[in-house]
Amino acid sequence: MIEFRDVVKQFPDGTVAVDGFSLQIPAREVTVLVGSSGSGKTTLMRMINRMVDPTSGVIEIDGQDVATIEPVKLRRSIGYVMQNSGLLPHRKVVDNIATVPLLNGVPKKEARQRALELMDTVGLDRAMAERYPSQLSGGQQQRVGVARGLAVDPNILLMDEPFGAVDPIVRDELQQEVLRLQRELGKTIVFVTHDIDEAFLLGDRVVILERGGRIVQVGEPEQILAHPANDFVRTFVGADRGKRRLSVRDVDGRRIVVDADGHPAGVLDETGGTAASTGAAAGS
Repeated sequence: MIEFRDVVKQFPDGTVAVDGFSLQIPAREVTVLVGSSGSGKTTLMRMINRMVDPTSGVIEIDGQDVATIEPVKLRRSIGYVMQNSGLLPHRKVVDNIATVPLLNGVPKKEARQRALELMDTVGLDRAMAERYPSQLSGGQQQRVGVARGLAVDPNILLMDEPFGAVDPIVRDELQQEVLRLQRELGKTIVFVTHDIDEAFLLGDRVVILERGGRIVQVGEPEQILAHPANDFVRTFVGADRGKRRLSVRDVDGRRIVVDADGHPAGVLDETGGTAASTGAAAGS
């Protein structure tokens, strides 16, 4: 479990990025921090692995104050996946994935074998192992980034807007990959995004933030949609917009879900579940 207690972060220029943030992040769940620019979500994430240190307050992992752990040691024990993958351009795919295990003293042969196994895990053909990042598509690079984040088998995986730079189709594939990996691996994932649909799709719990890292609402996606805490949340999640107001129509014998504007959002199967859906339906 990760716990923030009254955490404040003020930068040297006087900017207060986080002001009195307190939250418990459950183990083995996906917790999504979502908010617009300036809400402090990335700063909060980077304080978990001490890429940023708080001005005051305490952050604990399983009861241990992270301030008592040497920063490099802490970072090498926590997986980190960032936007644009952050791969080392001069290293081959297999060596990018093996970077942290090698730094931790794992023998090269063993680290490279683990890297190949992780390529299988994230759905990458092992034939790509000897390629350089520039020879991969954006989606493939992000999969390598996820594999690298998992390379030390961390209990915690931090994901900082990892899919923001890829096209919508690839983004959907990668989101589904995260859901699959979480079902199989059961990590404690902290995911940062500005996209509420992505937050609702991936999060077991969603934390909606406003400027200064102030929590407006925390809950399961269904709870937030059903009971927005205030007008800010209602507007942010689009509770009153057409794509959130769904109804069912019969079209040629099939039950089609449509939004308030009449746009198709999905198809209901015979049991009443959604068999196929667009991002709008998935986000709701």
